[in-house]
Amino acid sequence: MLEQITSIKEDTLEAIAGIGDLKALDDIRVGALGKKGAITGFMKQLGGLDPDERREVGQELNRIKDAVQAAIDTRKSELEWAALNERLETERVDVSLPPRPETQGSIHPVSQVMDEIMAIFCEMDFAIAEGPDIEDDWLNFGALNIPDEHPARQEHDTFYLPSSGEGGRPVLRTHTSPVQIRHMMKSEPPIRIIAPGRTYRSDSDMTHTPMFHQVEGLVIDETAHLGHLKGCLRDFVEAFFQVDNVPMRFRPSYFPFTAPSMEVDIGCSFEGGELKIGAGDDWLEILGSGMVHPNVLRNGGIDPDRYQGFAFGMGIDRIAMLKYGIPDLRSFFDADLRWLRHYGFRALDLPTLHGGLAR
Repeated sequence: MLEQITSIKEDTLEAIAGIGDLKALDDIRVGALGKKGAITGFMKQLGGLDPDERREVGQELNRIKDAVQAAIDTRKSELEWAALNERLETERVDVSLPPRPETQGSIHPVSQVMDEIMAIFCEMDFAIAEGPDIEDDWLNFGALNIPDEHPARQEHDTFYLPSSGEGGRPVLRTHTSPVQIRHMMKSEPPIRIIAPGRTYRSDSDMTHTPMFHQVEGLVIDETAHLGHLKGCLRDFVEAFFQVDNVPMRFRPSYFPFTAPSMEVDIGCSFEGGELKIGAGDDWLEILGSGMVHPNVLRNGGIDPDRYQGFAFGMGIDRIAMLKYGIPDLRSFFDADLRWLRHYGFRALDLPTLHGGLAR
């Protein structure tokens, strides 16, 4: 019997080595190790042998079975790898081909304006700070001194996510202010940052979309005051709109996270249906600002008896519409290539204060 077993082993291993496809390989496996396979058949005959011969033959059968299975696994891997390589060669795409001329891209107005904002504030020595789009309820509302009953915390204004059972409910951030809290918690004053990014609110019309873009600024040190805030915003407005001596109006307002709080308007005119910044008798609201509330400083781990600061925030999409005459905010997200060709910007013209913000 041992001679027969050895002969089957050699024949099976030789057949495995010469097989050329996975289907034939599986046929060999079934013929050797299946329920009616040759090696399985010898295993069934062990009961009729005397104990010593049964032990010897059984051990040899187990060795042969393991050797055949290992050879099958190895050959299967080789055949699968060869099939994959053949497929990769057959489906190869030549990425070195030149692009079609009509697919030339351009920079989206939101990206352009975000780069312009960063160029201006980086010249003022602001750093760029970022944070996650999904925040917890505390960082998005509580740490910013927003009370539980505030309308912004209701379902009709805010996108809440299912609770994980740990901490507050996750929320799609409604502003980039949580970035300010995160930065305060890990940094010592003086702090001078802007936080651009995507934000989310349950709203949609010509001037609102469920996802939009904001930039917020934060300055904290021992001497910051309203005069610094007004000067900072004036420098930004004149650089961004590229108009000197823009009339500005700071109106008292209320935000939970600043005290005092102010809305900022700029002078403009609407003659002939065209908006013109810096001239005329009309006013246009562009952003909110104020001195950071002591509770917000305290929640960020900063001593409000020693430090103070100011903050401001504006919608990037909104000021892009104002600067470049875009009538409908929803067009920003329509993925219409005709719209993008009209309002887009050349990819290599990076905005700088020295070279110009837009060309």
